[in-house]
Amino acid sequence: MTLFQDAGVSTNGKGAAATVVPLQVRGRFFTAMVVQMAGSADDDFYAALESKLAQAPHFFTNAPFVLDLERASGIRLGGDFVNLVRELRRRKITLVGVQNGTIEQNRGALSAGLLTLQGGRDQSGEAGTGTAAATGTAQEQSEPPAVRTLLVKEPVRSGQQIFAEDGDLIVLAPVSSGAELIARGNIHIYGRMSGRALAGVNGDSEARIFCQALDAELIAIAGLYKISDDFAPDVRKQRVQEFLKDEELCIERLK
Repeated sequence: MTLFQDAGVSTNGKGAAATVVPLQVRGRFFTAMVVQMAGSADDDFYAALESKLAQAPHFFTNAPFVLDLERASGIRLGGDFVNLVRELRRRKITLVGVQNGTIEQNRGALSAGLLTLQGGRDQSGEAGTGTAAATGTAQEQSEPPAVRTLLVKEPVRSGQQIFAEDGDLIVLAPVSSGAELIARGNIHIYGRMSGRALAGVNGDSEARIFCQALDAELIAIAGLYKISDDFAPDVRKQRVQEFLKDEELCIERLK
């Protein structure tokens, strides 16, 4: 999020000193998994978590996680969160924050070094809900952000992340395993898709993903996701579209 530069003094070639800005602060979007805890952090919780992690061990390892506390119980004090963080680290899970906690839970999380976050889906901009309703007047007065499409012509290699922060993302080449595509809008992949694709990351449930050949590790739209093990056999390596219907992520072959 922060780009550090040399804090020294340079010259412009004419003997005049030029001030170098010591740092720049830029906004960036990073994807994080959300663990919804229904109950307490007991043996059943850890058993269910380990079962989920076993489905895609390489994908979840050391990925940033946020704990949803809306339905959690028995975890509210700093010591509770410290123990939870320790147990999750043993399973190679990096817990960075919590959401939907009470005031007491947020205090406990902060004392354990965790962030307290607002639920991402609560700020989708629907009238009468969440932060969008509280700031509706300011949003109406400001101009809507420009929608721009990001076009990628070269192959996306493992470890690369491409983010279309202002609209749709179009990739004309293959996407390797370990690569990640992220877009506020739709994602179109015209090569073989073997990496991860996350569309509608600002909560846009109307976003879609189009693949020429689906072989992805993970696909997600507006926070709902499926991993490769969840794909039906008849859609693998086929021309497909992915979309949300009744709060469910659907994969449909294109004719």
